[in-house]
Amino acid sequence: MTPGARIAAAVDILEAIDNASIPAATKPADDAAANYFRRRRYIGAKDRAQISAYLYAVLRRRAVIDWWIARASRGEVTPNPRSRIIAALLLVDAWAAEEIAKSFDGGRFRPAPLSRDEERLVLGLAGRSLTHPEMPRAVANDIPDWLEPYLAKLYGNRLETEMAALNASAPLDLRVNPLKADRDTARRALAAEHIDADPTRWSPLGLRVAHRVPLAGTAAFKDGLVEVQDEGSQIAALLAGARPGMRVVDFCAGAGGKTLALAAAMRNRGKLVACDTAEWRLERAGKRLRRAGISNVERRALSSERDPWVKHHAPKGKEGGFDRVFVDAPCLGIGSWRRNPDAKWRSSPQDLAELIERQHAILDSAARLVKPGGRLIYATCSLLREENEAQAETFLDAHGDFMLYPAARAWAETIGGDYPQSDRPAGDNYLRLTPAAHGTDGFFVALFERKAEKKEPLTAEDAKDAQRAQRPRCG
Repeated sequence: MTPGARIAAAVDILEAIDNASIPAATKPADDAAANYFRRRRYIGAKDRAQISAYLYAVLRRRAVIDWWIARASRGEVTPNPRSRIIAALLLVDAWAAEEIAKSFDGGRFRPAPLSRDEERLVLGLAGRSLTHPEMPRAVANDIPDWLEPYLAKLYGNRLETEMAALNASAPLDLRVNPLKADRDTARRALAAEHIDADPTRWSPLGLRVAHRVPLAGTAAFKDGLVEVQDEGSQIAALLAGARPGMRVVDFCAGAGGKTLALAAAMRNRGKLVACDTAEWRLERAGKRLRRAGISNVERRALSSERDPWVKHHAPKGKEGGFDRVFVDAPCLGIGSWRRNPDAKWRSSPQDLAELIERQHAILDSAARLVKPGGRLIYATCSLLREENEAQAETFLDAHGDFMLYPAARAWAETIGGDYPQSDRPAGDNYLRLTPAAHGTDGFFVALFERKAEKKEPLTAEDAKDAQRAQRPRCG
C-alpha cells in the first residue's frame, strides 16, 4: 500500500469508531480495526501495523491534537478523523508539509486533496512539537477535562508521570497455565517459535513480550500453555487465594480471563461458577476453557446482580455458600487506557455516578454468597478513589459481618516476595497498581473476610439436655 492508502484506511477506521454507539467499557478501536482488516484480507502485516500506528497516534493524543487544530486553524478546521490524522502526521511523526500534500492528492485509494483551510492547518503545524506551555493541564496530560480534578487530587505533582505511563502503549503480557506448563517450559515453547518472553516482575506466572506478535497462531497458545492477561490482572486473581477443593464464584466473569486464572489455581478440583449478565460473553469463554484444559467451571447467566440464583446459593447456617467470591466490577477502566485509549473520550460524569451505584449493588448482592470464614474479593481496573477505597469503606460500613483482609497479608500467603507498595494512602490494606509505579495496567484490589459465626454459650438447661441425649438407651 502507498502511504496515502494507509492514511485513508486509518481515517476510515477512526470514522467507524466515532460512529459506534457503544459503552465506554467496550473496545471499539480494536473491534473497528479488526473488522476493517477482516473485510480486506489483502492488506499485509506491515501495512496493518502502520495503519494501526496512525490510528493509535490519534487515540492516545487526541486532546493535544484537538488543541493544536483549534490553535493553528483559528477555529476554521473542525477536529474530525481526517484533520486529526493530518495533525498527528505533523506533530507525532514529524512529516513535512510536502509529504502531506503528496499523500492527500485524491489518487486511487488515497485521501481527497487538502482544502484551503487544511492547507493553512498544515502550514501552521509543520515543524511543531506536541507540547506547548499554554496548554491546560488536562490537555497536556491527554485526559478529559471533567476527570482532571479527580486524578489531580489523587496524584498531585505525580500526575504527569502517571498519565505519561498510562498514555503509552502496553506490552503483551501472558499468563502461564500451570495445568499444562511451568514458566520455563512455556518460555522455551515460545522461543522455539522465535518469540522472546521475559518473566514478569510481580506475577510468578507472567511472561512479558515487548512487542505485539501473532500469538494466536503459535503452538504454545493453541495448546493452552499461555493466555493473554495483563500482569496486574494476574495478580488480582492470585490474591483471591483460590485453592483445590474450594467452592468459588467469579461474579462478573465476562469472557473468562480471571475465571481461567482462578480455575488453574484450583487445579481443576472443586467447583467454580462463572457468572455474568451477558450470556454471549460466557459463551465466548467456553473455547478458552477447553483450550486450557479446565473442567471444573459451571457457566451461569444471571438476569442481574439480584438474580434469584444468588439468594438460592447463599449459605444457610453451616451449609452452602462459597469460600471465595471474586467481583471484577464494571468501572471506568482508566487503568486500561494503555490498551483502550479511546475509552477515555466515551466516559462522562454520569457514567461515573451510575457505575458507583452499580458497584455498590453488585458488592452488596455478591456478599450474600460468601460463607462464614470465606472471602469476598473486589477488583477494578480503575484508578479513582471513588470506585476503589470509597467503595470498600462503604461496603464495610454497611456489612458488620465482614472485616477487611489486608492485601499485604494475602500477598504474603499467595505470591510472596516483595509487596508492591503504593505512594497513595492505601498502605497494606488495599493493593494499588499503576503503569508508572509497577509496569502493570492500573488495578485495585480489596479483600473482605466474612466473620465466622459465633457459638452461643450453652445455658444450664441446654447442658442438661445435651447430657440426656448422650446417655445410652435401652433397646
